[in-house]
Amino acid sequence: MTSPLALKELTLSHFRSHKLARLSLDGRPVVLHGANGAGKTNILEAISMLSPGRGLRRATMDEMIRRPEQVGWKISAVLQSLGQMHEVETWVEPGQGRQVRIDGKVATQVTLGRITRVVWLVPVMDRLWVEGAEGRRRFLDRLTLSFTPSHADAVLSYEKAMRERNRLLKDGQRDPHWYRAVEAQMAASGTEIHANRLNAISLLQEAQTSAETEFPAADLSLVQAGEALAPATEDELATALSESRPRDLAAGRTLVGPHRSDLGAVYAAKGVAARDCSTGEQKALLVSLILANGRALARDFGAPPIYLLDEVAAHLDAGRRAALYDEICALGAQAFMTGTGPELFAELGARAAHYEVCDENGNSTVTEVTP
Repeated sequence: MTSPLALKELTLSHFRSHKLARLSLDGRPVVLHGANGAGKTNILEAISMLSPGRGLRRATMDEMIRRPEQVGWKISAVLQSLGQMHEVETWVEPGQGRQVRIDGKVATQVTLGRITRVVWLVPVMDRLWVEGAEGRRRFLDRLTLSFTPSHADAVLSYEKAMRERNRLLKDGQRDPHWYRAVEAQMAASGTEIHANRLNAISLLQEAQTSAETEFPAADLSLVQAGEALAPATEDELATALSESRPRDLAAGRTLVGPHRSDLGAVYAAKGVAARDCSTGEQKALLVSLILANGRALARDFGAPPIYLLDEVAAHLDAGRRAALYDEICALGAQAFMTGTGPELFAELGARAAHYEVCDENGNSTVTEVTP
């Protein structure tokens, strides 16, 4: 079974360690194995750039340019999306912003989110539940974006308005007239962000509880300062921003709004907060959420997302590893998975395409192999 949302062709040019790499794919899951530093994660990062945002490493555009040539990078793909084929290109010239073209026409990054859905897990997320709220918020927003592509527009609008408000605060501006328009924009966008996140959490909860799986379900909530958030209307958020000005002036930044939200999670069967679970349980909860994301999208969008699972076998025992592969295949999802050796993916066999990634004098090579 192959996914109705899948990459069929992928070409990397001067991207990170890859001078030129081409993969012809058939929609099955993809295994990339090789030594540390061979360039496996660079392929996943390239695929993540076929969605809105800064990608799975949140790197600058120039940081992705291959050294020492520094001629700019380009990623080209043929994407199958719900019965339609799209030619997608994104590229960067040194010192310039990222460009996007879809089917030969100039497009915005947000447009990418309307034809594809990409979700990832990378090793740094293994500490998602025990570190700061920013990482959890980004994780939630990535899942939210997969359900609601317009979420990216709302986030961009909110952040732009908040930067302007923070500039006024740092300048010590006290005249209410200067704040009204920017706070109105923050209230409108912020209310949309809040509603989108709550909707995503609801869909994830439903998808977790309606399926039998080897992975533990998480009770999710949107929290702020350790307390559950009440649903906020646009007027309520505008009022909160207005009333918070004296405190915000003292701090020099905005202290109220959806940029302060956090994703709360409890291991449902044990009643234990995710932050207090074992390392293996924390990883299993993350896997549970992205699988729930896939089930919900398969029902509502018509296809599960493209998964980017970097070093996915870490902290998963053999039983859960096999269960993960079985669930990905049952979903019909195209998942790109990396690991140091082929033995980590033995349970997949011919259900996946297998590639060996090697480093040859600073240039990554990608070779298809038989499992």
